[in-house]
Amino acid sequence: MSKLVIGSFQEFEQHIGKDLGYSDYLKITQEQINKFAEATLDHQWIHTDPVRAAEGPFKKPIAHGYLALSIIPYLWDQIAEINNVKMLVNYGIEKLKFAQPVIVDNEVRLKVTLESLADLRGITKAQLLATLEIKDNPKPAFTASIIFLYHFK
Repeated sequence: MSKLVIGSFQEFEQHIGKDLGYSDYLKITQEQINKFAEATLDHQWIHTDPVRAAEGPFKKPIAHGYLALSIIPYLWDQIAEINNVKMLVNYGIEKLKFAQPVIVDNEVRLKVTLESLADLRGITKAQLLATLEIKDNPKPAFTASIIFLYHFK
């Protein structure tokens, strides 16, 4: 699927209520989980200890929920190219629900729908329904309304 290209509020507005697309799949590795644990100081065994995790409920380590959230910008960039922007600001997350853990070596992809768009005196507020899908799993890792502020030139 080709990347959606948007260059203005008016172009963005044409997609309200529509699915914007899917990212490629990304494999979540133990190395990535360990690096995230180092960065966040969250070394809970269910993430970082494969031996102990093998005895736990998922039989393998699971990714931190916030690791799954943190890859949104990377995956969103695969779906849409937003041009003519001076600045992009992460504004908020609403209605976040973790539905399924991402187990080490799972592959995930992002599906995005444009829920709403607002012009806040020249700043575009985009609310995106983000669903992180897990390959070969009917339940998503999470769903959330992600809010970005785009400062178009």
